[in-house]
Amino acid sequence: MKNYIKINSEEKASEADPFTRERYRQFFRFFPKNALRVLDVGCNTGRGGEILKKLDPSLVISGIDVVRERLDKIPEGIYEDSTIGSCTEMSYEDETFDVIVAGELIEHIYPRDIEQTIFEIFRILKIGGRILMTTPNPVYIIHKVKRQNILGGAHVSQHHHDALRMKLQMAGFSKVKVYGSGRMTRYLGCRFPLLSAYGSYLIMGDKY
Repeated sequence: MKNYIKINSEEKASEADPFTRERYRQFFRFFPKNALRVLDVGCNTGRGGEILKKLDPSLVISGIDVVRERLDKIPEGIYEDSTIGSCTEMSYEDETFDVIVAGELIEHIYPRDIEQTIFEIFRILKIGGRILMTTPNPVYIIHKVKRQNILGGAHVSQHHHDALRMKLQMAGFSKVKVYGSGRMTRYLGCRFPLLSAYGSYLIMGDKY
């Protein structure tokens, strides 16, 4: 966990990501009906949770992050509770949450810990619950043209959507779907047929 604290503490850009609010609005559009208990994994300074709370004040939101200084910056009244900890071993009881959101998180997790993180998410979701994740898109055409790489700094893994879909299915998730995310959704929406048009993608799965 110490490595995770160090690499994520050094990445300051995530605390001011200009797309965070839009990302959480997109998450909310895919919430199941009657969702109440929400976990924000990698909640950072709570900017995403603030959007969810404005969209539905009845939501009971919990947050978890490895960087205590970020949790300390969360305004009061957004999260029911906030926890310092790793997503590979979360302290929540089985079947606690209706929805778990993880915005631009999984690329911050080492490959050796990916499956354990997904199993933990599956464990603490209620039956009928939903996981919603976004992550940078390795096949984004702009990155290919400019020969840019997702990896580096706090980004310690990258995830092709077909491989991540399989990991979710192997953990037990059903109805796994992929949509576009990131800034290009401002122009294309999230259902453009070529995923390579998007800098990030959203992947979701249900626990049934």
